[in-house]
Amino acid sequence: MDLKAIAAELVAGCRENRAVANLDKLYSGDAVSVEAQAMPGMDRAAQGLEAIKGKHAWWDANHEVTGGTISDPMLHGDDRFAVIFDMQGRNKQSGEAFAMTEVGVYHVKDGRIVREEFFY
Repeated sequence: MDLKAIAAELVAGCRENRAVANLDKLYSGDAVSVEAQAMPGMDRAAQGLEAIKGKHAWWDANHEVTGGTISDPMLHGDDRFAVIFDMQGRNKQSGEAFAMTEVGVYHVKDGRIVREEFFY
Protein backbone atom coordinates (compact mmCIF):
# COMPACT_ATOMS: atom_id res chain seq x y z
CA MET A 1 0.00 0.00 0.00
CA ASP A 2 1.15 3.52 -0.63
CA LEU A 3 0.97 6.35 1.91
CA LYS A 4 -2.40 7.66 0.72
CA ALA A 5 -4.02 4.20 0.88
CA ILE A 6 -2.57 3.48 4.34
CA ALA A 7 -3.78 6.84 5.66
CA ALA A 8 -7.24 6.38 4.16
CA GLU A 9 -7.58 2.88 5.61
CA LEU A 10 -6.41 3.98 9.06
CA VAL A 11 -9.03 6.74 9.14
CA ALA A 12 -11.77 4.47 7.76
CA GLY A 13 -10.91 1.84 10.35
CA CYS A 14 -11.11 4.36 13.18
CA ARG A 15 -14.42 5.73 11.93
CA GLU A 16 -15.88 2.23 11.50
CA ASN A 17 -14.58 0.81 14.80
CA ARG A 18 -11.99 -1.39 13.03
CA ALA A 19 -8.88 0.21 14.54
CA VAL A 20 -7.75 -2.95 16.35
CA ALA A 21 -8.38 -5.15 13.29
CA ASN A 22 -6.31 -2.72 11.22
CA LEU A 23 -3.23 -3.12 13.42
CA ASP A 24 -2.15 -6.36 11.71
CA LYS A 25 -3.04 -4.96 8.30
CA LEU A 26 -1.29 -1.58 8.52
CA TYR A 27 1.46 -1.76 11.17
CA SER A 28 4.96 -3.17 11.08
CA GLY A 29 5.67 -5.86 13.66
CA ASP A 30 8.26 -3.62 15.29
CA ALA A 31 6.20 -0.41 15.17
CA VAL A 32 6.44 2.06 18.04
CA SER A 33 3.54 4.03 19.55
CA VAL A 34 4.46 7.11 21.61
CA GLU A 35 2.02 8.99 23.85
CA ALA A 36 2.52 12.56 25.04
CA GLN A 37 2.62 11.19 28.58
CA ALA A 38 2.67 7.76 30.18
CA MET A 39 -0.68 6.12 30.86
CA PRO A 40 -1.19 4.57 34.32
CA GLY A 41 1.08 1.55 34.71
CA MET A 42 2.55 1.96 31.22
CA ASP A 43 5.55 3.59 29.55
CA ARG A 44 5.10 6.48 27.12
CA ALA A 45 6.31 4.26 24.30
CA ALA A 46 4.81 0.91 23.33
CA GLN A 47 7.45 -1.09 21.43
CA GLY A 48 6.19 -3.66 18.94
CA LEU A 49 2.81 -4.67 17.58
CA GLU A 50 1.86 -6.80 20.61
CA ALA A 51 2.55 -3.88 22.97
CA ILE A 52 0.45 -1.58 20.76
CA LYS A 53 -2.39 -4.13 20.87
CA GLY A 54 -2.03 -4.15 24.67
CA LYS A 55 -2.34 -0.37 24.73
CA HIS A 56 -5.57 -0.59 22.72
CA ALA A 57 -6.88 -3.30 25.08
CA TRP A 58 -6.12 -1.07 28.09
CA TRP A 59 -7.94 1.89 26.49
CA ASP A 60 -11.00 -0.22 25.61
CA ALA A 61 -11.13 -1.75 29.11
CA ASN A 62 -11.05 1.68 30.78
CA HIS A 63 -12.91 4.05 28.43
CA GLU A 64 -16.08 4.23 26.43
CA VAL A 65 -16.09 6.58 23.45
CA THR A 66 -19.51 8.22 23.20
CA GLY A 67 -18.95 10.54 20.24
CA GLY A 68 -16.50 12.52 18.22
CA THR A 69 -15.01 13.15 14.83
CA ILE A 70 -11.92 12.02 12.96
CA SER A 71 -10.40 14.28 10.33
CA ASP A 72 -9.38 13.17 6.90
CA PRO A 73 -5.67 12.33 6.80
CA MET A 74 -3.22 15.14 6.07
CA LEU A 75 -0.28 13.83 4.06
CA HIS A 76 3.25 15.13 4.60
CA GLY A 77 5.72 14.14 1.91
CA ASP A 78 5.81 10.46 1.06
CA ASP A 79 6.38 9.02 4.52
CA ARG A 80 4.08 10.72 7.07
CA PHE A 81 0.51 11.76 7.70
CA ALA A 82 -1.47 13.29 10.53
CA VAL A 83 -5.03 12.84 11.77
CA ILE A 84 -6.99 14.95 14.26
CA PHE A 85 -9.21 13.07 16.70
CA ASP A 86 -11.91 14.99 18.61
CA MET A 87 -13.66 12.65 21.00
CA GLN A 88 -16.03 12.51 23.88
CA GLY A 89 -16.21 9.60 26.24
CA ARG A 90 -16.60 8.22 29.70
CA ASN A 91 -14.19 6.63 32.14
CA LYS A 92 -15.70 3.19 32.82
CA GLN A 93 -14.51 3.03 36.44
CA SER A 94 -15.45 6.51 37.64
CA GLY A 95 -18.24 7.30 35.18
CA GLU A 96 -16.58 10.69 34.60
CA ALA A 97 -17.18 12.18 31.16
CA PHE A 98 -14.30 13.59 29.15
CA ALA A 99 -13.65 15.48 25.94
CA MET A 100 -10.28 15.51 24.23
CA THR A 101 -8.55 16.56 21.05
CA GLU A 102 -5.56 14.57 19.91
CA VAL A 103 -3.29 14.75 16.87
CA GLY A 104 -1.80 11.49 15.64
CA VAL A 105 1.30 11.63 13.44
CA TYR A 106 2.02 8.38 11.60
CA HIS A 107 5.35 7.47 9.98
CA VAL A 108 5.30 4.96 7.12
CA LYS A 109 8.15 2.88 5.71
CA ASP A 110 7.98 0.03 3.19
CA GLY A 111 4.18 0.13 3.10
CA ARG A 112 3.65 -0.16 6.88
CA ILE A 113 3.19 2.22 9.80
CA VAL A 114 6.43 2.10 11.79
CA ARG A 115 5.81 4.88 14.31
CA GLU A 116 2.84 6.79 15.66
CA GLU A 117 3.04 9.81 17.96
CA PHE A 118 0.14 11.40 19.79
CA PHE A 119 -0.09 15.06 20.80
CA TYR A 120 -2.80 16.33 23.14
